[in-house]
Amino acid sequence: MSMYKLPESNIPEMKKKIMEFSKNRIFWGGVFVLVAGSAIGLGAGFAVLKYFPSQTQVFLQYFQAKEIAQPTIKSQPALGEYTSNVSYEQAIIDASKAVSPSVVSIVISKDVPIYEQQYVNPFGPNSPFEFLIPQQVQNGTQLQEVGAGSGFIVSADGLVLTNKHVVSDKQADYTVYTSDGEKYTAKVLALDPVQDLAVIKIEANGKTFQKAVIGNSSGIQLGQTAIAIGNALGQFSNTVSVGIISGLARTISASDQIGSVSETLEGIIQTDAAINSGNSGGPLVNLKGEVIGINTAMARGAQSIGFAIPINMAKKDIEQVTKTNKIVYPFLGVRYALVDDKIKQKYKLSVNYGAFVISGSNGETAITADSAADRAGIKEKDVILEINKEKIALNNSMATIIQKYNPGDKITLHILRDNKEMDVDIILGSR
Repeated sequence: MSMYKLPESNIPEMKKKIMEFSKNRIFWGGVFVLVAGSAIGLGAGFAVLKYFPSQTQVFLQYFQAKEIAQPTIKSQPALGEYTSNVSYEQAIIDASKAVSPSVVSIVISKDVPIYEQQYVNPFGPNSPFEFLIPQQVQNGTQLQEVGAGSGFIVSADGLVLTNKHVVSDKQADYTVYTSDGEKYTAKVLALDPVQDLAVIKIEANGKTFQKAVIGNSSGIQLGQTAIAIGNALGQFSNTVSVGIISGLARTISASDQIGSVSETLEGIIQTDAAINSGNSGGPLVNLKGEVIGINTAMARGAQSIGFAIPINMAKKDIEQVTKTNKIVYPFLGVRYALVDDKIKQKYKLSVNYGAFVISGSNGETAITADSAADRAGIKEKDVILEINKEKIALNNSMATIIQKYNPGDKITLHILRDNKEMDVDIILGSR
């Protein structure tokens, strides 16, 4: 089998002609494709504009909006503070900068026993048996740091608002470190008997401090930006974390890490801004740099679930301590369970709201002896429906309503007793 071959003498000449022909063909072919493609593209474009004008406008608007929504970040100078052209980011920076000088770290110190190993005779020093065993023996005490928390300054003379559980140990000493690194001793002035709040005083011999701007927690909304600032883990002062308001009017049962202290907190703010150990007592801040809450707890075994006490609950504490150096609460003197479908069914009640007065399973009485409720004749198994015509419900507990009043105020309870409704006038006591 043979293969067809060109004569050797004609090959150079033919190669030259083939190359010239190919170049001309490629050039004119390219021109043709360019002209034809442009004509087809213009025709298609006019057709789209003619038959699909609304869709075309939507695409144009989308690309214009996308261009506007992504601002160009200008280059920053080599020296100086960072500033952002993105207003949201700059608002966080400004809010953090405004509040941080008023945030303090609270270090808890306590005399703890010092143990050393000694060899002792278990039969006594005068025993005839020389038998020694190692034993831990206390050899005095030493002041040591045993914990840390956060707080923030609420008056120029050094009043600091923090959590009650941070400063509740009467045997401990408390030291405050301000944002500029200065160290001061602090004295506990008052513990809130109901809320996890306390007020302490920096002992600074007349020095003036920068106080935080107190906001209004009654108008906060779900999804609103929240900034938590505090002494994270007791090591990293003025740590800033950002999130949103995740829930409002929560009721939680809070306890310390070993479960020795437990209390129920009502009307609490939920946030996904990180609240770590040591953040307790620090401020929860809005984008205006106003304090809207006091960081108090985190959900164990979960991520990004933290809780803060609304700042409005602390305003009366600050005012009372400023005037009297103590915190007092109006006190009714009843133990109750908020009525829901389960309570209604269990006790065969005719209403599905209110506060059902009942004793505790641990022997706690329904009515506190010689309290305002006791003197007014409130009985166990009464259902308190309203206080001054304000309805008691799951999202508006009796404790929340009572806190609006002061000791000595006269209120009217609308109650249900033996399926009959009646009004009872009561003068609130103090707690």
